[in-house]
Amino acid sequence: MTRQIVFTPKAAKPPPMYSQAVKAAGLVFVSGTAPADPATGAIKGTSIQEQTHQCLTNMQAILEEAGSSLDKLVSVTVVLADEDDFAGMNEEWLKWFPSNPPARQGAKLPARIPGLKVSIAGIAEA
Repeated sequence: MTRQIVFTPKAAKPPPMYSQAVKAAGLVFVSGTAPADPATGAIKGTSIQEQTHQCLTNMQAILEEAGSSLDKLVSVTVVLADEDDFAGMNEEWLKWFPSNPPARQGAKLPARIPGLKVSIAGIAEA
């Protein structure tokens, strides 16, 4: 099985310990994607809706670089810093996935990162 590291400057640069995504076995595995601005690396947005939007914008760019797209997502993990943001995250989520959404699970962010409200990881068909 071949493994291809996926990187695009159109999404936030990941820390050196992981890749934006890895393409293997006909799938694209997107790492937890923060709501960071690709140009500056700074967290973009203060509301959960704005940050969810930026996470999905970054994920979209990564998937496109891998030859995939958001509509090919099969599974997503949404990691929230505060469970009280769940409703606001869903509000933005429904704008991106009004029908036929991917399977989804949630988790609590294991570490506090100043200003970070959400991170989204996913698996898509290549």
